[in-house]
Amino acid sequence: MASPAGVLYVVATPIGNLADLGQRALATLAEVDLVAAEDTRHSQRLLGHYGITTRLVALHEHNERGAVPGLVDQLLHGTCIALISDAGTPLISDPGFRLVRAARGAGVAVVPVPGPCAAICALSVAGLPTDRFVFEGFLPARAAARHARLEALANETRTLVFYEAGRRLAACLDDLCATFGRDRPAVLARELTKLHETVLDADLGTLAERVAADPDQCLGESVLLVGGAVEAASEMALDVDRLLQALLDEGIAVSRAAAVAARVSGLPKRALYTRAQALHDARGPRPE
Repeated sequence: MASPAGVLYVVATPIGNLADLGQRALATLAEVDLVAAEDTRHSQRLLGHYGITTRLVALHEHNERGAVPGLVDQLLHGTCIALISDAGTPLISDPGFRLVRAARGAGVAVVPVPGPCAAICALSVAGLPTDRFVFEGFLPARAAARHARLEALANETRTLVFYEAGRRLAACLDDLCATFGRDRPAVLARELTKLHETVLDADLGTLAERVAADPDQCLGESVLLVGGAVEAASEMALDVDRLLQALLDEGIAVSRAAAVAARVSGLPKRALYTRAQALHDARGPRPE
């Protein structure tokens, strides 16, 4: 009779303050057969702090592809494994995707043990809209690729969340100013939950100036949050309304006005038809 499969636990670990490791995470790390860690030396300090002696194996971006088959084979033969990253929730800009996908594909149970995540931690204190947001992780390191990515995001109306390395933070802020404009609201959340935790909120231009003037702001781990392009979206909606109103005032039918506005703006014709009909109805009967 085949032995029952093990379980892959995806365990979130502290992003700084070790007291943020929850009781369930502690119990899981102590009870599994194996801990797959991004950096075994780093994670050994965490486990040692709590007196956990579970064996560690390395699973990082350079060895994940080759290590996954062996780990899945162990899972299928009853081994229970905890997947952790250096800090925060695994797979969020960290390795582990291939292992989780392969384990699920093999029918192994994958169980989350939730906890800290730098992106969510930063969103919770930033004071920017959080009902809808976009997590972009790390932007490209090369300037041209970074600029191209930011250009594609310039009209995004949801709050944007980036991770950025300290050595590239100043250049990233300069590119954001050039692409999004210096007045866009932003927050720099640095060294969250650690001794030198800093949360700076200002417009992009002011943040860029503060980082340029204070090299300490480039030290440690940073989450950069940028407000969405709400004003740009509102201005575009106003321009489309003006166009529709002008077309209707010329006696053009609602459907035709919507088609013309769709070609000019690139917006969906159905949505513009609904808006044009509302503008038409709001005018009421025209005098003879």
